[in-house]
Amino acid sequence: MKLHRNASTCPISRALIAARVIDQGWSLGSAAEAAGVSVPTARKWVCRVLAGESLEDRSSAPGRIPHRTAGERVEAIRVLRKLRMTAAQIAELLGMALSTVSLWLKRIGLGKRSRLAPPEPPNRYERRRAGELVHVDVKKLGRILAAGHRVTGSRRLQRSQRVDGVLRGVAGWEFVHVCVDDHSRLAYVEVLKREDSVTAIAFLRRAVAWFAERGIAIERVMTDNGSAYVSHAHAAACRKLGLRHLRTRPYRPRTNGKAERFIQTLLREWAYGQIYGSSAERTAQLPRWLDHYNYKRPHGALGHNPPGSRLNNLVGNYT
Repeated sequence: MKLHRNASTCPISRALIAARVIDQGWSLGSAAEAAGVSVPTARKWVCRVLAGESLEDRSSAPGRIPHRTAGERVEAIRVLRKLRMTAAQIAELLGMALSTVSLWLKRIGLGKRSRLAPPEPPNRYERRRAGELVHVDVKKLGRILAAGHRVTGSRRLQRSQRVDGVLRGVAGWEFVHVCVDDHSRLAYVEVLKREDSVTAIAFLRRAVAWFAERGIAIERVMTDNGSAYVSHAHAAACRKLGLRHLRTRPYRPRTNGKAERFIQTLLREWAYGQIYGSSAERTAQLPRWLDHYNYKRPHGALGHNPPGSRLNNLVGNYT
């Protein structure tokens, strides 16, 4: 039960008022004064008890709403929405106001088109050994020319900067290339200036060498369908490295979910985890954070052990 915030009585005290008047012979005035309420209020609760009615607060909603949308109309809105019609199309077809259709779509939980399809169950998987599959992806970050408005209180320095005597209005971008092992979640990251195929191939070669130094022989690599990864040069590089290249289905970033999830952690704890004065300062902090992630930070999917705990040759390094 939800009482009014200014209510002077509750069901128990209301029953006490009625019992004093009916059973104990108190007058309405005496019972009302003892409870701190008015005589009409005391009379109301006594009458409720005599009529066998509940002492709970009654709903303030009207018992009848003449202009309320009929249930048949609401069901028609639901059926038409299941046919992937927009609110405007439904309103035109049923001769109803767009605001009314939109309100009912929200009430029945179909306000967004994404609600039309049943939620897809998670497909969690994990390769049996390290190196069997690595996930590769790129995240674009804005370059930091100077301390931002959170430090200086002004956005002017972020909008323009004089470089070689020329006033430039755009800071530009940096590209964070990541490579995450599917089994161990061990990660290799570089901050590079481009995301083209030449840069992606060079990063892949260095990643393969980095994992090899840690006793991991990479067999497969998974990427999205970005232009750098669908090029003939990238395919040739994979063949030369002895890697089988897997690509995600179009518009299905969850297929490369381990890289996507790692990037979220990377942004939250490194890229946006503190305030940096420049891009160089941010990049300089990356190796330190990455070492913490690989060998010290607990990972929920690994029994709250760091990724390095799954590599036998690294047992002594992460403890």
